Amino acid sequence: MSGGQFAVPLVIRMATGGGRRVAAQHSHSLEGWYAHIPGLRVLAPAMLEDARYMLAAALADPNPVLIFEHVMLYNLEGQIDPVITEVDISRAKCRREGTDIRLIAYGNGLFKALSAAEILAAESIAAEVIDLRVLRPLDTKTILASASKTRRCVIIDEGWKSGSLSAEIGMRIVEEAFFELDAPLRRVCGREVPIPYAPHLEDAALPQPPEIAAAARALVRPGKTG
Repeated sequence: MSGGQFAVPLVIRMATGGGRRVAAQHSHSLEGWYAHIPGLRVLAPAMLEDARYMLAAALADPNPVLIFEHVMLYNLEGQIDPVITEVDISRAKCRREGTDIRLIAYGNGLFKALSAAEILAAESIAAEVIDLRVLRPLDTKTILASASKTRRCVIIDEGWKSGSLSAEIGMRIVEEAFFELDAPLRRVCGREVPIPYAPHLEDAALPQPPEIAAAARALVRPGKTG
């Protein structure tokens, strides 16, 4: 709004996502609302190095940065590779190589996608897994690479399907790389309901690895869902 006359070096960290059995008041994934706004940088760390170094990069950014941390990842522990001392907060990252289909996810959805890739690997389906990491601005170059490499794509998003980040990602692929696809795009999103409190209902409302694997399987082997 200032035409670049001044900066707003603001960093906001927020919890997001479901799975902790705290009902609709504390379980939704609303990062897509903020990723809709031009001028904001919206990050979603999943891996340890991102959780550690995205904050430093955000603090160095002269513009507003919002970091959405999934509640189910706070208790994860591990060792960060000492070789890694910084991360790029403008690019997505491939977390698993594959040739048959690409799974695009972020946050806790990334680990569900990796679990789904293991399920598919047991069936000789090689799934590539992309960690979006940056929700605004989206790394369109990496997203579009799914079309030319695997020609099939499943997008995982805990947010509601209507008006979701998955819709934006899918539309970018259709606009720029439609004729590279060998199968329709598929999305696995949160159900269009307030997140339930009961454990079995909450699990049913959120994307799960078997559901992701089924969506991928249907694209690679049409007619076979299980």
